[in-house]
Amino acid sequence: MVAAGQGTRLGAAQPKAFVRLAGTTLLEHAVTRAFEATDTGQVVVVAPASHLVEAGALVSADPRSGDVTVVAGGAERTASVAAGLAALRDDLDVVLVHDAARCLAPAALFDRLVEAVRAGADAVVPGLPVTDTIKAVDAAGVVVGTPDRSTLRAVQTPQAFRRSVLAAAHASGTEATDDAALVERVGGRVLVVDGDDLAFKVTTAADLERAERILGP
Repeated sequence: MVAAGQGTRLGAAQPKAFVRLAGTTLLEHAVTRAFEATDTGQVVVVAPASHLVEAGALVSADPRSGDVTVVAGGAERTASVAAGLAALRDDLDVVLVHDAARCLAPAALFDRLVEAVRAGADAVVPGLPVTDTIKAVDAAGVVVGTPDRSTLRAVQTPQAFRRSVLAAAHASGTEATDDAALVERVGGRVLVVDGDDLAFKVTTAADLERAERILGP
């Protein structure tokens, strides 16, 4: 559970995961939903080094939380995920990498991803069909191509992996904005399954307002 982002675009005075949504932090919402999934054995929260104590207090205060470990994140996302991987118990063979900012991702989505890995996939990501026309442009802003949007997906988290595959991808020493890209770079096969509208990322104040409306009064 990557929760080390600063949330600059949200305009908050603290890291994004610690912003409150309907009276509860994004981090708490995300961890609660993770433990509502069928097969969750451990959650590793990767928090800013400055907020380790606060993160630990938040997740331990929820009696529904099971095995939770809190570790410090790195300077970049890839380093943060690697820190989380290093804290996992040895008996776990399927790993999901999730952003705390996608705090409303439902338990059913977690279950769908785990099921696909258990069925034999090395890496599985949730994705939604792209409805806008996408243009590829060069450095000057000139259009150089228009991809067929039927082949495009807007990818979300959590993303699920066979543990050995994800560990090997991280051992390659490359950086990426998501872990599926690391697997792709080492020649891994990544499967896309149906995503969920609730797994949107809280990035701006408008996103936070949307989440408030979904949760209701």
